[in-house]
Amino acid sequence: MLVGGRDLTTIAKAVTERRHYTALRNMIGVYTAPVQMFGRYLSTRGNYPYTAQVRTPLGIVDFTLYSSDDVRTANEIFCRLDYKADAEDRVVVDFGSNIGISASYFLSRGPGIYAYLYEPLPSNVVRLRSNLTRFVDRYTLEQVAVGPKDGEVQFGWEETGRYGGVDADWENSITVTCRNSRRLLEDIVASHGVIDILKVDIETLEEAVIADIPPALARKIRKIYVEYRFADNPLAATHTHRQYGGVAQFFLR
Repeated sequence: MLVGGRDLTTIAKAVTERRHYTALRNMIGVYTAPVQMFGRYLSTRGNYPYTAQVRTPLGIVDFTLYSSDDVRTANEIFCRLDYKADAEDRVVVDFGSNIGISASYFLSRGPGIYAYLYEPLPSNVVRLRSNLTRFVDRYTLEQVAVGPKDGEVQFGWEETGRYGGVDADWENSITVTCRNSRRLLEDIVASHGVIDILKVDIETLEEAVIADIPPALARKIRKIYVEYRFADNPLAATHTHRQYGGVAQFFLR
């Protein structure tokens, strides 16, 4: 049986996890229309596109949501704090930027944050640029996939654009350019000396990208958030590790 697009087993498990109570509590203070957003999140219903407004350290920030899946993304990032960032962070790298909700969160933590964004799906890139109009001078965007090597790859995705990945088995597929993740990180470290946050949400390649970060490079990355469940810590030499639901969180020792 499904409730709001979720099976009862998932709902029952969620009741026992503190992170969901964190999200519920934060929804009240973060959204300017918390009842509206909670209703959309719980029921997965509503008309779209829909403009959401959130309270941030830089004031009210708005962005457009195109489906109930985007509502879920906004809640995970702004309320559940899957990728927690602070004003002292300065350099953010976002592998898999989607429609810019994560970037909007990072860039709204403080005026001194700069983000490097990577998103291969053309329709997502259009929406990302629109959602980040306020931050246009504070990010660099490349319309590419990210993986362990350079080249051309097949990128599969589903209708909403929330889910997709290299060689992913979805109903849609497109050929895109893929950039080597290690080289990208090395270039950014060469420019800034350190990366404060690396966020990785690139279905099918998360594990390979993390495995390709050598210790010398890992020591230059303070926080790493990965949409993947690791049985063991792949960065044990440099970072602590905890699973925050489906997000692996690594913090420099």
